[in-house]
Parts: sequence; C-alpha cells; structure tokens
Amino acid sequence: MAYDGSCHCGAVTFSVEGDAPTQALSCNCSICRRKGLLLTFAPRSSLTLRGQEALKAYLFNTHKIEHQFCTTCGVEPFAFAAAPDGTPSVAINLRCLPAVDLDTLEIQRFDGASR
Repeated sequence: MAYDGSCHCGAVTFSVEGDAPTQALSCNCSICRRKGLLLTFAPRSSLTLRGQEALKAYLFNTHKIEHQFCTTCGVEPFAFAAAPDGTPSVAINLRCLPAVDLDTLEIQRFDGASR
C-alpha cells in the first residue's frame, strides 16, 4: 500500500510504499525533540518524491543523517540515512502522512540524546 504525505505548504509531496505503520519511534535527540518528530523507517527505494527542488538538507553532529526540510514552510517530512546494514533508508515523519492515525500507534522511545 502507498501512503501519501507532504510538508505543510504542499511544495514537497511524497509517497512511501509499505505496510501500514503500527509503531512510531520517538527520539529525544536535540533535533527530534525540538521538531516533535514521530518516525517510521523504510528503504529509500520505497519513496517517490515530488518537489525535491523545495528541499534543503541539514546535517549536524556526525553528519550521518540528512534531515530534509521544506524551504518554504520549514517542515521536515523525512530524513535520509543508511540502515545498520548499509542499505539507503528514509526516516518518514509520520506527522506528514494524514492517512496514518497517530493515536493508534505504539510509541517506542529511543534515547538519541545519549548517543
């Protein structure tokens, strides 16, 4: 099944192919905490992106995660990184997928602040 998402202003839209998410990761690192991100992960190949020209990348700390945000509204719909096995992956901000009922998700806490 494909899930459609976007930033707030709609300049960046995307679809991600995969099963319905049942869990979300809530990280307490400095950027996730400030942005209120709820994340799920997928292979980067499952992402279809439109409006890429409206995106800007932000890297910090180890520069291993490429946070993507819309240059118009500032929303971060996803971030690019590599899975532990090296496979290119995408961390999808579930708050950008209107069809996902966030209240039904099991929230898994991740201590990114200590890493």
